[in-house]
Amino acid sequence: MRLRYNFRLYPDAAQCQMLARTFGCARVVWNDALTARRTARKAGLLFIGDAEIQRLVLTAAKKRPERVWLREVSSVALQQAVRDLNAAYQHFFDSLSGRRKGPKMGLPRFKSRHDHRQAVRFTTNAFRLHADGSLYLAKIGNVEVRWSRALPVAPSSVTVTLDAAGRYFASFVVEVEEGSQSLPEIDAESGIDLGLTHYATLSDGTKIVNPRWLRRRERKLARLQRSLARKRKGSKNRDRARVKVARQHARVADARRDFLHQTSSSIIRDNQTVHVETLSVRGMARGRHAKSVHDAGWGTFLAMLADKSTRRGRVLVQIGRWHPSSQLCPCCGWKIGKLALHVREWDCPSCGEHHDRDVAAAITILLEGQRMTRTSVAAGLAGHGINDCGGRVSPGEATPSPAPPETYDASAA
Repeated sequence: MRLRYNFRLYPDAAQCQMLARTFGCARVVWNDALTARRTARKAGLLFIGDAEIQRLVLTAAKKRPERVWLREVSSVALQQAVRDLNAAYQHFFDSLSGRRKGPKMGLPRFKSRHDHRQAVRFTTNAFRLHADGSLYLAKIGNVEVRWSRALPVAPSSVTVTLDAAGRYFASFVVEVEEGSQSLPEIDAESGIDLGLTHYATLSDGTKIVNPRWLRRRERKLARLQRSLARKRKGSKNRDRARVKVARQHARVADARRDFLHQTSSSIIRDNQTVHVETLSVRGMARGRHAKSVHDAGWGTFLAMLADKSTRRGRVLVQIGRWHPSSQLCPCCGWKIGKLALHVREWDCPSCGEHHDRDVAAAITILLEGQRMTRTSVAAGLAGHGINDCGGRVSPGEATPSPAPPETYDASAA
């Protein structure tokens, strides 16, 4: 299993200048390789292979006067740019043939020098970790790293990124054994109902408040964006105003990510089996509550639960999105029908039980997940639940849950 750990970098002025040069050279190599392949396609020629494209845009290009400055940066970073382009083409071809699941992938596109997020990748022969905690990058030097935890094993590669807020990060990829981070088994299990008033309601009655990170900073963001709109395009003042807006958005994203990591880790740690309802987040984000849905980050939260359940030896059961969890009585199974959003409590006309809407939905999700698990065990499919997160827009035959991503960001897990 491959995991990814992110750490903040603090390069000095000379290293920032060299990193900017490396970002630019890697971008030029990517664009040159993409241009060569598009030209060959328009001319009706065969697809240029990996070895030939690397010879054209690296070996031969460094001998030309207009590309001689490619020698000033690490050749490993440039080679990785070509490999990344080859991987992008492979993903496109696999998507066309159906070998790659999920949304359709498009053709690779050119990279712009005006993009405020840049990245470059180094393999093991181009970086080293020193005992003093610094990170050596080829032709850049020893860069200070702010370590928040120790890496479990030696990393196989590191990606240096520059975000729109002007911050540098190092993303290490490590290989760990399957099950090496499993937790001891426990008997607890829980159902989770996601919402906007309360972010998550558990079947035991616990309610997690929705922090609404973007809503908290809306006024300040509006003021900074008005200031940005008044600045002349291309000026230094506009660039400084843009960075201020980007920093506010980065703070919102960081706070949301930290909240999601802590919440998902706590749920996975305290429960052996977690039952959740599959949501059509993309469809819900087109409605009247679109901004609140995006601010909640339900899709990221569900992905974290799936990844951490796999890593920690837990079981995640996802029930179909068409299950009427908020309309059923968890005591007798009576279906009361669709309720208005402002109705937060209701009484069952069959058994007379008084229900909190969110708690009842969480209990119903737990019961449905247990029923699905028993059915799966009886059919010899233990550990597999029904998951309908493949983008269906109408009820139909359920599809199996997709495999977790190959590389997972574990920097805040």
